[in-house]
Amino acid sequence: MDQDMKDSMLGALENVIDPELGIDIVNLGLVYDVELDEEGAATVTMTLTSMGCPLGPVIVDQVNTALGELPEVKSTNVNIVWNPPWSKDKMSRYAKMALGVR
Repeated sequence: MDQDMKDSMLGALENVIDPELGIDIVNLGLVYDVELDEEGAATVTMTLTSMGCPLGPVIVDQVNTALGELPEVKSTNVNIVWNPPWSKDKMSRYAKMALGVR
């Protein structure tokens, strides 16, 4: 998969907003990896801000919807992982500034 496709996928995922924090999952650092195979099957490896996050299914639905808008993507598989654990260090400067995190 080329970098342009990866950028397109990450761009689509920037439309997925974490309902609790109001910032997209890419800038929050929740997306660890995106892949697309020759069949058009997308795989997103990501985490959530907390293990007990009740909004996990909502976010997964939004990921499927966002990537489904890309013509190259035929199907989406979301892998939720807990290693490495998410921390505020993974957030972009934009997310840290928006949330007032130092």
